[in-house]
Amino acid sequence: MTCNDEYIAVVSQGEGVYKEKGSKFYAFAVPVTSETEVKTLVAKYRKEYFDARHCCYAFVIGSDKGVSRASDDGEPSGTAGKPILNQILSKNVTNVCVLVVRYFGGVKLGVPGLINAYKTAAKEALDNAGMLHKTVNDVFSVECDYPLVNEVMRILKEEGVEQQNQKFELKCYLEISVRKSDSQSVMEKLKNIFGVSVKYLKTL
Repeated sequence: MTCNDEYIAVVSQGEGVYKEKGSKFYAFAVPVTSETEVKTLVAKYRKEYFDARHCCYAFVIGSDKGVSRASDDGEPSGTAGKPILNQILSKNVTNVCVLVVRYFGGVKLGVPGLINAYKTAAKEALDNAGMLHKTVNDVFSVECDYPLVNEVMRILKEEGVEQQNQKFELKCYLEISVRKSDSQSVMEKLKNIFGVSVKYLKTL
């Protein structure tokens, strides 16, 4: 069975700017991993650009892109947040918030003009952001008596499994991070060792 366990995350900030009829649109693509981070980020930019007319944004979070939202911040409905969000989706990226700060130039751009401005500014910021291909990983705890450690470590080495939080005493404990599409195979090999206990902890 195939498993879609890859995604592209934004890992470093990108910036863009678009100017039209005196209005200036400054865009920022910033890495985020939670809605709390987004709220803090929006508050920061609104404070920093307090003299701007609008601070519109959109974000997508999660390896499955399961959390997303867009804000027009006073612009006509659908002219700011949605075009920004569509740029994120067209790039097929996640864990990013794109904010576009607008300084009004005195001339109204109309609905098509606004959509184009927010879209173009957001695209430039995303084009300049750092991105990284990542995998969805399952994290498990592994417990066993000390004499079984060598056998456990041999399997982990063969499978190229990442290890963390190791405690090797009479009773040994460690946590492993396994790519989701490989996790079932690795778990079966470990569970086949009599005396080894494997428990699922979380998915990252």
